[in-house]
Amino acid sequence: MAELKYLGKAASEKDENDREECHLQLPQPSSDVGGLCGSGPRISNGMSASRRSRKGGYLGLEYGVDDLPAIHMCFIFGFQQVLLSISSTISIPLIVSDKICAGDLQVVKSEIMSTFLFMCGVCTILQVVIGVRLPIIQGGCHKFIPAITALMALEKWKCPDIDSSGSAGIFGISNSTLNDLNKTEIWQSRIREIQGGIMVASVTQVLIGCTGLLGILLKYIGPITIVPTITLVGLSLIDVAIRFCEKQWGISALTIVLVFIFSLYLRNISIPTPSWTRKKGCHVIRFPYFKLLPVLLAVGLTWILCGILTETEVFSSNSSLPEHWARTDARSDVLSSSEWLFFPYPCQWGLPTVSIASFLAMLAATLTSIIESVGDYYACARVSGAPPPPGHAINRGIAIEGFGSILSGLVGSGGATTSYSQNVGAIGFTKVASRGAFVAAGLIFLVSGIFGKFGALLVMLPDPVLGGIVVISFGMVTSVGLSNLQFVDLSSGRNLCIVGSSLLIGLMAPKYLGDNPHAINTGVSELDQALVVLLSTAMFVGGMLAFILDNTVPGTDEERAILLWRNQALSGNDDDDNTGDSAATDGSIYDLPLITSFLHRHKWCRYVPFLPTFEYENLSQSTCCRDNGIDISSGKSNSLKPSENGNNC
Repeated sequence: MAELKYLGKAASEKDENDREECHLQLPQPSSDVGGLCGSGPRISNGMSASRRSRKGGYLGLEYGVDDLPAIHMCFIFGFQQVLLSISSTISIPLIVSDKICAGDLQVVKSEIMSTFLFMCGVCTILQVVIGVRLPIIQGGCHKFIPAITALMALEKWKCPDIDSSGSAGIFGISNSTLNDLNKTEIWQSRIREIQGGIMVASVTQVLIGCTGLLGILLKYIGPITIVPTITLVGLSLIDVAIRFCEKQWGISALTIVLVFIFSLYLRNISIPTPSWTRKKGCHVIRFPYFKLLPVLLAVGLTWILCGILTETEVFSSNSSLPEHWARTDARSDVLSSSEWLFFPYPCQWGLPTVSIASFLAMLAATLTSIIESVGDYYACARVSGAPPPPGHAINRGIAIEGFGSILSGLVGSGGATTSYSQNVGAIGFTKVASRGAFVAAGLIFLVSGIFGKFGALLVMLPDPVLGGIVVISFGMVTSVGLSNLQFVDLSSGRNLCIVGSSLLIGLMAPKYLGDNPHAINTGVSELDQALVVLLSTAMFVGGMLAFILDNTVPGTDEERAILLWRNQALSGNDDDDNTGDSAATDGSIYDLPLITSFLHRHKWCRYVPFLPTFEYENLSQSTCCRDNGIDISSGKSNSLKPSENGNNC
């Protein structure tokens, strides 16, 4: 690293303003398959006049976290991310609608779906701009579905019996009873109970983030804990991928093959494209469509093919057959029933209600969501070429997720939001980690919620098409988790035992509880439900086991890779030949916009756990690090010469 910086200094010269300018001769990026998560710095192809840097270049990214593509490209990249998450997101309001006895009310389902999409947009923008400040999509949290199902299974909230012979409406209630039991109140009373439970449980999440309780645990977390935690995020979602792909394996396979072709084989091919700028006027540029838009191209082509096969009746119109969901008109009823314009507002279904049962049910799901989000933060930082997120960023991210879930409960979206793992993995093959693209994705969610027809159009994406993309995304998440093994001493039997056992048990426990849902019986139903939700989460089981073993089984810091893991945040990843402004060495990407300089001027800010100035970390290292020219608060190097005083951190 130091030799590269000296080389750049030696090759410097003066520019027209008498400023010193460095010219680095960087090697070309590797052309092997590893380019998907590749290594080696990248030289800009100059295809855009937008603000760009070399951040994230060592991963082969076209746009790093701090880079800003042109506005129109931000929305194109954001649309790719929306396509990855839209079907998973809208499945939650559709499931919840059925649980609250509104399964046959198309207008109600449309309104709940619009509310949910709107809140996904709000929460995504808050998380990217203010929260953890990494490129992460906030979508519907499926961890709350078991909790909602269990809550609605209580005798108090069971739907009225359906009388198929009755003529009094959707619920089959007799005419004499219908006057006393308002059908609107039936579903609204249930969703208000769900709202209240989510809001109170999310307050706990906000407190955990704002008080820094989670950040304190970070000093005990190393790569041995991170590997099974992140890896199990991808492996535990195999069933989700299968559910999408099994609708039509041929379409899913075609989608996967197209993404492979575009993102791997054709990624270095640029297509001549007409362009216009004020300075050059009309001209031709070479744009890397295959490298930057593999998802959009693959989805577009397979969606068109599904449309052709739908029109020719190759796919059955019988909704009881799996292949029906490969049709482009399988969800046409959502398009017809959705409103053109719908604006969600607080308490639109009435004032939320709270009970002990709803709180405990949602609390278990909330704790699981927190653990999953922390794993997503580390995975996103890794795949985006950013340093591991510091404690203040994780605290703030968790707090913002909780705040977003409170807002979701307040407006009655029917669920909470959390970080989406598939979108984290997608960064690896879209090569775009720009915050601007993810803010644009949030805006697209907002528009989809407000303009119901637009959101319904996205919902019509065939399931097997989404399944193909999900397979690759979950595969990327899994590989990102395994990539942290590079820090671990794999010749140590201690490390091999902890990692291997954590992965295996993390897969075994949820599988067993899925086959034996009543295996846990403490005598307290609420406690049973909480334990089942937690132990059914693979990343919680595997991550917690690895955390306990890694911190209790004797082992040196070198063996545990703790020192190397922490130094990565200060001095970059693996001595990659990054420049000094790369995201791997620039911890300032986690700073809050506009106000960070103000925070540094006030001493009280260093005691607030979610602010960038929070000094919770090992302060004993700060003197050593500053002596070596490294500012621990930002991770930036202030000197070209390493360890002039002979000290090392």
